Amino acid sequence: MGYGDFILMRDMDFTVCRGDVFAIMGGSGCGKSTLMRILVGLKAPNAGSVHYGDIDFWLLTEAEREHMMQRFGVLYQSGALWSSMTLAENVGLPIELYTDLDRAEIAEMVRFKLSLVGLSGFEDYYPSEISGGMRKRAGLARAIALDPEVLFFDEPSAGLDPVSAKNLDDLIIEINQSLGATVIIVTHELLSIFAIANNSVFLDSTTRKAAATGDPKVMLETSDNPDVIRFLTRGEGTGNLNIRT
Repeated sequence: MGYGDFILMRDMDFTVCRGDVFAIMGGSGCGKSTLMRILVGLKAPNAGSVHYGDIDFWLLTEAEREHMMQRFGVLYQSGALWSSMTLAENVGLPIELYTDLDRAEIAEMVRFKLSLVGLSGFEDYYPSEISGGMRKRAGLARAIALDPEVLFFDEPSAGLDPVSAKNLDDLIIEINQSLGATVIIVTHELLSIFAIANNSVFLDSTTRKAAATGDPKVMLETSDNPDVIRFLTRGEGTGNLNIRT
C-alpha cells in the first residue's frame, strides 16, 4: 500500500477471523490508518487483494463495493458527528438513507442505539453540548446503527482521559459480544491493545512489512523480533512487562 510511487507497506498477509477484536498496531506514520482506509473501501491498494470471505473486495464494481460497505460501521478518531444535527439525527441518518423504516420506527431504533452506548435521554443534544467521551459514544451509536458485521475504529481513545478510554474499551467489548460484530481497531494505545484485542498485525515502519501477526499477549511472550517487543513494552525491551487488563 502507498501513495503513488511511495510505498508505505508491502508483502502484508494476515487474516481477521469472524468475531475477532483485531488490532492494527505500529508506530506513528507506519500506515495504520491507510490500511484501515483500504479495508473499509476508501482507498484502493497499490497491489494485492482484500477478501471478505470469498469476495475479492477491490474487484467488485463501485456500486457492488458501496453496497457491501453498508455492512461496515466506522468510528472515526474525531467522532465525525454533524455539528448542526442532534445526536438522534446523527444516528438516524444512515437508518433513514439505507432502510425503509418510517419515522416512528427510526426514532425507536435511534433511542435503542443511544441506550446501548449509555446516552439514553441525550437524543436532542448537539455534539457541542456534550463531552469528548460522549461524542465518541455517540459516534459509536451511529456506527452500529445498521447492525454492521464489521466495525472499524480509528484511534478511538485519542484525546480521552484514562477513565473515559477504559469505559470505551469496555463498551467496544460489550458491542463485540452482544452484536457479534468483528472489530478492527487502529491504535497505538498498549492498555487498549492488551485489554481488548485477541488478534493483531504489527506494521514495521523500518522494514515496511507486517512484522508479526496474532494475539498481542502471545506476541509479548514469544516474539523474537526486537521491534515488536520494543513496541509492546514501551521500549523496555522485555517480554515480561506487567500489563493490567
